[in-house]
Amino acid sequence: MEHSVETVKQRHASWMAVPAEGSSLVTRALRRFGDWPLFVLFLTPNLVLLLVFTYWPLLYSVYLSLMQWDLISPVKLYVGADNYRFLLQDSEFREVLRNTIVFTVGTVGGTVLLGLAFALLLDQPLRGIALARGVVFAPYVLSGAAVAVFWVNMLNPRFGIVAQVASWLGTVSPDWLNHPKLAMVAVILVALWKNVGFATIVYLAGLQRIPQELYEAATVDGAGIPDRFRFVTLPQLGPITLFLLVVSTISSFQAFDLIKVLTDGGPVNATTTLLFYIWEQGFVAFNAGRAAAAAVVLFALLAVISFVQVRIGERRVSYD
Repeated sequence: MEHSVETVKQRHASWMAVPAEGSSLVTRALRRFGDWPLFVLFLTPNLVLLLVFTYWPLLYSVYLSLMQWDLISPVKLYVGADNYRFLLQDSEFREVLRNTIVFTVGTVGGTVLLGLAFALLLDQPLRGIALARGVVFAPYVLSGAAVAVFWVNMLNPRFGIVAQVASWLGTVSPDWLNHPKLAMVAVILVALWKNVGFATIVYLAGLQRIPQELYEAATVDGAGIPDRFRFVTLPQLGPITLFLLVVSTISSFQAFDLIKVLTDGGPVNATTTLLFYIWEQGFVAFNAGRAAAAAVVLFALLAVISFVQVRIGERRVSYD
């Protein structure tokens, strides 16, 4: 037995041995630099993709924000910070920022709260619970434009289902998508209907990973259902909540297709968010410099909000 083990070791050493003469360029590089060539080889494609599709567009947007460009003529007119000064003085841009904040708070808060509520309901051992989970998650995988077209017909004040239900109740359905004060509410509700399934599934996975021993120990200590939820469930779901807050915030800032199909930013800019404003400035008004400045503002807001969320979350969230 010892002889066979020694033979295997010798063969392994002979296979791993690097010939001193006639070795290939790759072999000599590995002998001299260790694993660094392989590290660079595998890392380079990822770095190239990041540089080409992430960092270069970001830097070029900063460059364009200092220029005046109509998307047709060459980029040559330098205007400095004029685009940023225009945004600060533009009342429409301030309204767009307010709309963006309202939309973000409504969608992010609603997604987290409803996702947690649905996850608690769908975590029960009931018959047909798998089908219910699929129904809740299904809207998330649908196209945003398709969801918007569906809800445009649902909310139609003349022949939509919502109008029919309102008539059965003896009332009249308002024109949700054309009302200056109700349009944003309608857009937020549609966004929640589409996105809450993702938060539900993520929370459901977190609930099923909480050790039952924690609930048993809390019950032995006399904790009721509210106390177990407050002192066991919520702390254990802290990392998931932080993840959903960051991801949902980024997603809400990037919402475009729902708003475009539902309201086209109206009525009277009531549902125009920052990303929609960027599209209007760039591809409707053909003012790429101003659109780039608004895009830089969007990136800065997202960076600051994400940083604050993560910093606060690190202090309050336990990963144990």
